[in-house]
Amino acid sequence: MEKFEPIFSFKIGSIPIDIGRDIIVQWVIILILGIISYLLTRNLKKIPDKKQSALELFYTTVADLVEGNMGESFRNFIPYVGSLMIFLLTMNFTGLVGVAPPTKNLSVTVALAISSFLVVNGTAIKRNGFGHYLKGYAEPFIPMLPLNIMERVVLPVSLALRLFGNMLAATILVELVYEALGHFGVIFKVGAPIIVHGYFDMFDGGIQMIVFTMLTIINIKLISEH
Repeated sequence: MEKFEPIFSFKIGSIPIDIGRDIIVQWVIILILGIISYLLTRNLKKIPDKKQSALELFYTTVADLVEGNMGESFRNFIPYVGSLMIFLLTMNFTGLVGVAPPTKNLSVTVALAISSFLVVNGTAIKRNGFGHYLKGYAEPFIPMLPLNIMERVVLPVSLALRLFGNMLAATILVELVYEALGHFGVIFKVGAPIIVHGYFDMFDGGIQMIVFTMLTIINIKLISEH
């Protein structure tokens, strides 16, 4: 693993904050996605053109995913789920343009996992009230309290480590392939890496996006109904 070298640092009180390359890449992705979203969603028409038809197809796909796994009462999560899918997919695909995926950084995946943890538990509190939410930890009987607490804590840990581990392993393997191909000459770096990037960036990155998203939406429903 490469040594972490912050691009710049600052302090909040006595706490040092180091900003590295992966965080910068993540911010750039957020900015680019924000601009693209604005450009694609302005001037929407009743009779859609090709651009709007593609957007509506994506919205319908996300809506079917949410309603099929969570139910119609969770339709308000369509924007969140859609944004999570696009954001994760974009970060996982940066290897296609020669930039290491930010999701190979544990701090990035931990932040994403904490976000999902807050959404999952915040939804449960909003739907059931704080008292009933706390009571759920003692269901079906009080001795289950430690196990129920552990179950809630394991979710963000599992989300963060699974995404981090898979993307880091994929990045290392791609680097090893490039290093190996370098011994055979430049010509081997032209065609062979397409297969490598196709699997480790597109296929594996897509699978990790699906796993992270599905675990998030399933836990939103299950814990809010617990």
